[in-house]
Amino acid sequence: MNLPISKPRRGRPPKVIRENHDTKAELIRSGLEQLTECGFASSGIDQILKKVKVPKGSFYHYFASKEAFGQAVIESYANYFARKLDNCLLDESYTPLTRLHNFVEGAKIGMARHQFKRGCLVGNLGQEIDLLPESFRQQLIDIFHNWQHRLANCLKAAQKQNEISNTADCDLLAEIFWVVWEGAVSRAKLQQDNKPLDNFFTHFVTTLPK
Repeated sequence: MNLPISKPRRGRPPKVIRENHDTKAELIRSGLEQLTECGFASSGIDQILKKVKVPKGSFYHYFASKEAFGQAVIESYANYFARKLDNCLLDESYTPLTRLHNFVEGAKIGMARHQFKRGCLVGNLGQEIDLLPESFRQQLIDIFHNWQHRLANCLKAAQKQNEISNTADCDLLAEIFWVVWEGAVSRAKLQQDNKPLDNFFTHFVTTLPK
């Protein structure tokens, strides 16, 4: 008797694939928390695995090394932060400078929510660059350039709406913003207070060419 050949059923992907994806995402999420609070050099894989309850042998199924894991965590954070920037800086229901103000206010809320323990992963890693794998250097530089590009476009929109002078160098202003912003974030972590962020942003806006 010939039995009919069963056809593959449509629907959810195999459970093992789904679990692999979820475990990798959990590892990256745990790594993001650990690296943001403690840095890369002082963070051990065991601390990260303990939170996710994944055996050490399984870690190397997802990542070839701690360096590769760090690169994945940085990429994940960069993608998250780029979306956050776009949500604020591309929101045309507000004027461009108000969009930037909204970004700052959101950052302040996030820092307070995490008791000023985390700050900015990219900025934190930049401060310990000499202790990091060399591959991290260009990755971090590229991320800062990406953020500067997004902010420069917002400032150019502010020019079109006559919020700032047409002679302003928006690319330079964007670079200055991020350089000083990272310092303000570090000071806010130190003081456990958002005042450094307020002081910086007030100064930045009032000194923009009008």
